[in-house]
Amino acid sequence: MTKPIPTKARVVIIGGGVSGCSVAYHLSKLGWTDVVLLERKQLTSGTTWHAAGLIGQLRASQNMTRLAKYSADLYVKLEAETGIATGMRQNGSITVALTDERKEEIYRQASLARAFDVDVREITPREVKEMYPHLNTSDVNAAVHLPLDGQCDPANIAMALAKGARQNGATIIEGVKVTSVLRRDGRVTGVTCEQNGESFTIETENVVNCAGMWGRELARQSGVTVPLHACEHFYIVTEAIPGLARLPVLRVPDECTYYKEDAGKMLVGAFELKAKPWGMDGIREDFCFDQLPEDFDHFAPILEMAVNRMPMLETAGIHTFFNGPESFTPDDRYYLGEAPELKGYWVAAGYNSIGIVSSGGAGMALAQWMNDGEPPFDLWEVDIRRAQPFQKNRAYLQERVSETLGLLYADHFPYRQMATARGVRRSPLHEHLKARGAVFGEVAGWERANWFAKDVQERKYRYSWKRQNWFENQRAEHLAVRNGVGLFDMTSFGKIRVEGRDALSFLQRLCANELNVEPDRIVYTQMLNARGGIESDLTVTRLSETAFLLVVPGATLQRDLAWLRKHLRDEFVVITDVTAAESVLCVMGPKARELMQKVSPNDFSNQAHPFGTAREIEIGMGLARAHRVTYVGELGWELYVSTDQAAHVFEALEAAGGDLGLKLCGLHTLDSCRIEKAFRHFGHDITDEDHVLEAGLGFAVKVDKGEFIGREAVLAKQEKGLSRRLVQFRLSDPEPLLFHNEAIVRDGEIVGTITSGNYGHHLGSAVGLGYVPCDGESAADVLASNYEIEIAGTRVKAEALLKPMYDPKAERVRM
Repeated sequence: MTKPIPTKARVVIIGGGVSGCSVAYHLSKLGWTDVVLLERKQLTSGTTWHAAGLIGQLRASQNMTRLAKYSADLYVKLEAETGIATGMRQNGSITVALTDERKEEIYRQASLARAFDVDVREITPREVKEMYPHLNTSDVNAAVHLPLDGQCDPANIAMALAKGARQNGATIIEGVKVTSVLRRDGRVTGVTCEQNGESFTIETENVVNCAGMWGRELARQSGVTVPLHACEHFYIVTEAIPGLARLPVLRVPDECTYYKEDAGKMLVGAFELKAKPWGMDGIREDFCFDQLPEDFDHFAPILEMAVNRMPMLETAGIHTFFNGPESFTPDDRYYLGEAPELKGYWVAAGYNSIGIVSSGGAGMALAQWMNDGEPPFDLWEVDIRRAQPFQKNRAYLQERVSETLGLLYADHFPYRQMATARGVRRSPLHEHLKARGAVFGEVAGWERANWFAKDVQERKYRYSWKRQNWFENQRAEHLAVRNGVGLFDMTSFGKIRVEGRDALSFLQRLCANELNVEPDRIVYTQMLNARGGIESDLTVTRLSETAFLLVVPGATLQRDLAWLRKHLRDEFVVITDVTAAESVLCVMGPKARELMQKVSPNDFSNQAHPFGTAREIEIGMGLARAHRVTYVGELGWELYVSTDQAAHVFEALEAAGGDLGLKLCGLHTLDSCRIEKAFRHFGHDITDEDHVLEAGLGFAVKVDKGEFIGREAVLAKQEKGLSRRLVQFRLSDPEPLLFHNEAIVRDGEIVGTITSGNYGHHLGSAVGLGYVPCDGESAADVLASNYEIEIAGTRVKAEALLKPMYDPKAERVRM
C-alpha cells in the first residue's frame, strides 16, 4: 500500500541514505514529530548500501573526533533500541607505516588521540604480526592500534536509524522524487514531489539536502552551492578463507589500501592516488542499487601490492569485484549546516567515503543546530558556508575530486597543497610574483604566494614532517620583516561594504567593539554569538557617516556575509561583497615608513597617520587607501588599491625598495610572524566555540557601549571567571617543529592541544598557541606550572606566557 504524502511538515529530508536517516532519527529524538523523509527509490540505494562500514574514531580535530566517537557509541546502542542488527563490533583497527614519514604521521596521530581521550597505543611490528598473523610485516617500521575502532553493516545501520525515527513519529516514504524546493522572500516554503506519476506539494519551512551524489544538482535548482562530485570507488571481496578468524580493521595507507575481515572473507579496498570521476553527464533516472563497470586494469596495481602484503590472497578466489560511486568534495570534508543563499535550506552531504562513521554524529549535530538555531559546538571544518560559489563548476569539480579521493590515505604533510584545479582566482599581481619566484598555495580558490624561491632553487614543495625545503626562505623573509621591510600581496582578503542610514546601529548590534568612531578610524573587533563565542574576527573601517568597510579572511568571506545577512532586520542597510574591486599590498617592517615616503608625497608620521587610521594617499602615479594596521607585529600599512592600478603600485614599491632591501614575502612568513606576536587566527585559535574573553580578546569588547549580540555572555563570564586561557608556548629545544594539534602537557598531564604553530625565526624556536584549563586559578597559577608539548610521542619542554613573547607592549607597531 502506498503511503499518503502529507500536505505539511516541519521539515522535509531529501534522501534516504544513512545521512538522511540519521537526521530524521535525531530530529525525532528532539521531539520534532512532523518529520518527513522522502527517498526517490529505496532506503540505502545510491551509496550507503555498498559502503565498507569502517568505524574509525580519530579525526583531524577534537570536534570531528567527538562526532565519530558519538557515531560509534550510537551504533552500539541502536540494536537494543530498534531490534535491527547493526553488525557493529569494536574489533579495533591497526594502521601500519612503511616509511619514516608515515611513522611520524601516525605517531603524531597517536599523541592527538591521547589528547582527545581516544584509546590508543603504539605497537611494534612483532605485535602487529601477533594480532594479524596473515600480514607480511617485513617492511613495517611502526604501527598504531585503536582498540575501540571497528566495523558495521552500513545498510542495517541506516535501517535501524530509520526505524528509530519512525518509532519517534517521523514519516519515511520511499518511491518519492522531490522535483523542486519552493521559496519566497529568501526562505524555503515547501517542496514539490512525484509519486507514481502524480504530483504533490508539501508546505515546510525546512528542507535538508541529504541527496548524496545528487546533492549538487538538487541544490543548484534552488540557487544553493553544494560542490561535490561522484568518483568510482573499488574493492574486492574474496571467497571464504578456511580458518580465517576475526581480525581488526587494517589500514596500510602507504599502499592506499584497507582490509576488513567479514564472515570469514576478506574485503580489500583502495583510495588510489588518482581517482576516476563519474557521472559527468548526470546520473540516469533509474540509478538505484547499481554497480559501475569493472575496471580491473585500474585496480590491478593495488591488488598486486595487497597480495604481497597479505600472501594468502594469492590463493583466495575473488567472490566480488565491486565498483560503486561515492561523492567527494574539493577539500575532503563533508558539508553540514544552513546554506547561506536560502534560509531553511539545510545540507548534510558529501561524505568523502567516511559517511558511515560520520553520519551518526553529523545527524546529531545538524538536528541540534536546527533545533537551537546555532551549532552545538564549532563545526567550521564542515560548515557549508566555507563553500565558494565558483566551486559548483563541474569542470573544476571533475578535476579536483580525482585528487581528493586519494588524499584520504596520502601522507598528510603540513602545508600540503592541492595539485589539481588550480589558478581559478588570481590577484592582478600573480604574474609579477610568479616571475620573481613565488611558490603558490591555494585558499578558497585564491592563488597566494606562500614563499619565494631563490633564482637557482626549484619552485615546488618538498614535503616532510621536518624542515621543508622552504624553511630558510621563510627565515630570510621573516627576518626582513622584523629588521627591514617586507611586501605581501593580500588581495585575497574578503572585503565587505556595509552602508546606509542604519549601517552604524546595525554594526553596533553585531560587533563587540565600539564602532561609533570618526570617519577614517579602523576598529579591530569580533562578531559574537549569544554564548560569547567568536563568529567573525575582522577590522571595520569607517569610511563615512553611513559607510563602513569590513575586512575578513578570504576563507571566511561567505560565512561572514551569511552572518551579516542573517541578522539584518527591517533596516536601511546594503551589504555588498567588494572583494574583487581592490587589491591589497602590505608594506611591513621598521623601514616601512621610509619606503612609503619614497613612493608618496603624503606625510606618514605618527602625527599625520597614527596607528588605527586610514586615508587616501598618492602612490606612484596612482591612488590608494592606506590602512595603518598590522598582522605581523611591526610598523606598516595595508594599501587598498583599485585592481586596475595594483600592478603599477607594486612596480613603484619594488623600484623604490631596492635600496632598502625590500623583500617579497609569502603567507608562511605572515603566519610565523603573527604567531610570534600571539595574534589569533580564526578557525584555529578562535572559533564560535571559544569565548572572546578566554581567547584573550577582552580589549576589543566594550560592554558599556550598549546592547550587542553576546554582551550578556561577556558579562556572565566576567562575573564567573575564566575556565581556560589561550597561552603562547615556545619550545626550549630549537629543533622540533609545531604545526597544530600537538598535545599540551601540564605537570605531566595532557590538558589540550596546540591550536596553531610555526617556527619563530626571531625567537629562535617553534612557537604555538593553545588553551589551558584554569578553573579558579589566577594567571600566575597557570604560568607557574611546568609545560611540555608532546610531538609524535616525544615530550619537549616549553615556556608558557600569556603576553606575547615578541614585543609584549606593542611598541614596534607604533614606531
